[in-house]
Amino acid sequence: MTAPAPLKQTPLNAIHRAAGARMVDFGGWDMPVNYGSQIEEHHAVRTDAGMFDVSHMQVVDFHGARVREFLTRALANNVAKLKVPGKALYSCLLNEQGTVIDDLIAYYFTEDFFRLVVNAGTAEKDVAWFNALNAQWGTGLTITPRKDFAMIAVQGPKAREKVWAVLANIRKGTEEMKPFNGFLTDDGGMVARTGYTGEDGFEIVVPATSVEALWNQLVAAGVRPCGLGARDTLRLEAGMNLYGQDMDETVNPLDAGLAWTVDLQSDRDFVGKAALKAKPATQQFIGLILQEKGGVLRAHQEVLTPAGKGEITSGTFSPSMQQSIALARIPLGVAPGAIVQVVIRDKQLAAKVVNLPFVRHGKVLAS
Repeated sequence: MTAPAPLKQTPLNAIHRAAGARMVDFGGWDMPVNYGSQIEEHHAVRTDAGMFDVSHMQVVDFHGARVREFLTRALANNVAKLKVPGKALYSCLLNEQGTVIDDLIAYYFTEDFFRLVVNAGTAEKDVAWFNALNAQWGTGLTITPRKDFAMIAVQGPKAREKVWAVLANIRKGTEEMKPFNGFLTDDGGMVARTGYTGEDGFEIVVPATSVEALWNQLVAAGVRPCGLGARDTLRLEAGMNLYGQDMDETVNPLDAGLAWTVDLQSDRDFVGKAALKAKPATQQFIGLILQEKGGVLRAHQEVLTPAGKGEITSGTFSPSMQQSIALARIPLGVAPGAIVQVVIRDKQLAAKVVNLPFVRHGKVLAS
């Protein structure tokens, strides 16, 4: 019997263990799920500042004279929107069948240099796909996974001021920077005003050799280390998809609430466009709030609606709302405010359909 492959480690692994983090296998990576209280970590991000080790995510640099042309064909969203250096774009990466290989963020810096940040569990698959397209289309790009980088996400209403207390040299470049923008640092890294929690903050890419010192400085500045548990409840409250749970290569983005990231209107062709145009959406991606006691909304629970059956893709108990909430795919035609039934063990419990997000910038938006 073959022994399982050892878990991959980020450059901060020893720091997490020294801090008493509970570690788990997350897509083949040894990652912290919490440092004691997941609830306190969640509230730290909603009310102050928390940080996450996201070094398992892969930075991929694209260099070449035809890089914009390449990404125009490779991504479902339209990189023609990226006109100002540093501007970022969220997009799905699709296969020819129109289903989701990954979701990612693309940053434009120069006409011969774009930077993508892709998910950890799909990074090798993504890079192989990009390399295959590069060879097939003859675009002659240099595609480089930057394994020499690490990344910390600092999120919360006080995140920016606490980062500036540590990295005073970036304040001038980031004080007026709008969300979904970034800039390159002198060491080749990057500071971007993006995130995955529904709060403001920065994602900071630094050389792996520098990340331990930065983490410790941020702790000293009052930024609370947070694990994957809080990251999941935060992103779910913010109505943000998780690859592998809310969408994957069996799901098209139109059914996953990601139609806004797919450019079907312009004449531009991209991988998967023909398949999407041939098969319009059959489902809608919505929020659910449990209306009865007796259970918690979880992934894969069946949702019974007047229009047919659906399924919960992600569910949790919301620390901000003190209610059980979920993301779900259900048939078209069920309006916000409708009451549906969720099958939890041997019971059917009422849940209310709501628009997403549930929570954004510390405010509860759904009820």
